[in-house]
Amino acid sequence: MTITSINPATEEVLAEFPEMMPEQVNDILDQARAAYRRWRQTSFEQRAGLMRQAGAYLRQNKARLAGLITAEMGKPIVEAEAEVEKCAWNCDYYADNAARFLADEPIATNARQSFVAFEPLGTVLAIMPWNYPLWQVMRFAAPALMAGNTAVLKHASSVSQCALALEEIFRASGFPEGVFRTLLVSSGAVEGIINDPRIAAVTLTGSDVVGSLVARAAGEALKKTVLELGGSDAFIVLEDADLAGAVQFAVKSRFQNTGQSCIAAKRFIVVESIAPEFERRFAAAVGELRVGDPTQRTTQLGPISRGDLRDELHQQVQASLAQGATCLIGGQPLSGRGYFYAPTVLGNVTPEMTVFREETFGPVAAVIRARDAAHAVELANDSNFGLGGNLWTQDIQRGIDLARQIESGAVFINGMTASDPRLPFGGVKRSGYGRELSSFGIREFVNIQTIWVGPAH
Repeated sequence: MTITSINPATEEVLAEFPEMMPEQVNDILDQARAAYRRWRQTSFEQRAGLMRQAGAYLRQNKARLAGLITAEMGKPIVEAEAEVEKCAWNCDYYADNAARFLADEPIATNARQSFVAFEPLGTVLAIMPWNYPLWQVMRFAAPALMAGNTAVLKHASSVSQCALALEEIFRASGFPEGVFRTLLVSSGAVEGIINDPRIAAVTLTGSDVVGSLVARAAGEALKKTVLELGGSDAFIVLEDADLAGAVQFAVKSRFQNTGQSCIAAKRFIVVESIAPEFERRFAAAVGELRVGDPTQRTTQLGPISRGDLRDELHQQVQASLAQGATCLIGGQPLSGRGYFYAPTVLGNVTPEMTVFREETFGPVAAVIRARDAAHAVELANDSNFGLGGNLWTQDIQRGIDLARQIESGAVFINGMTASDPRLPFGGVKRSGYGRELSSFGIREFVNIQTIWVGPAH
């Protein structure tokens, strides 16, 4: 099988790679396992020095790496540069904090000494998507490696050049051979790799459908998993909201990365009294977005990453229009080369419609009207997903009280949902389980080990 990388803005083939043979995969898993035995013995200070070098490498090679992201998945170049910078920040963050996060915790018992230690598990398999081809990987890899694990990456086939670049980042930064390796394999090879005894745990970022398959395979193999899956985040706007600010962030929240984000706001739930004005301003602002060549610094929306994904998005829009939604702006693929889709806002959306029930992965926003704040929370929770969410109100305590009622892994009040190394990231319901980032993320792939020393006093 040949793995092909295609530029979604031009539909040109960028590169082709032969799928790795089973013996090549076997050699890489052997390397990762052997590297783990040595890597786990290194000190936090040694690991941190190398991780800081990785951060420096990312910054020094930002232009090249951002260009690769833009070429392979169509991200506007300014956003691609920001992605590289964020990866570097994450490296520095865990270099600075891993030792503190994983320090032994003394526990007072009847023993002479007792404490909890946090020891690495082994080699972690990471199955990662194309939409943030560096960040999705680095937000897992930095904490996992700082904890003393090694990693093998099965990236989305459409971003295979980014996958190889990630391996090179760690190699060029001085990490020992085998600590981080990339596997160029098809999805059909994944179950066998999960079952391999050299794999200790699995992390996946992807759809809920794929998450279920990976969880089943890992469960049968009795291996720890962290799943960051889809989202259909609510963006609630209450009657006392700063409407100008809400509209500004609504546009950014939905259309950043051309709408191809799990934590993008997707369902805009607006209290009826201000809904007409919100819709008018929102649609007008969306109409001003600049769609085009993602290599140009003035471009705000690039293409959808693949042609089949654009087709799927359009089918969701058409189904919702047939169900009674109204198109306030956009609503169709753009003509010409590349997988471009017009930035779209749908109004008159109700809970039975496709764009409410399903995750829409692209530049399509659905506006839903709520009777009041309680109804808005009810609508927000009427979803199989629970990754992030937004709530806009000038009554902060009211906002906090309502946020606690929203079934999601995060709620951002008067702002935009975003991942941050300092904050835990993950979801509930069909958005998955486990957490990435912060102290919670680095403790996902460790053995929480009790050590008791006697004789007791």
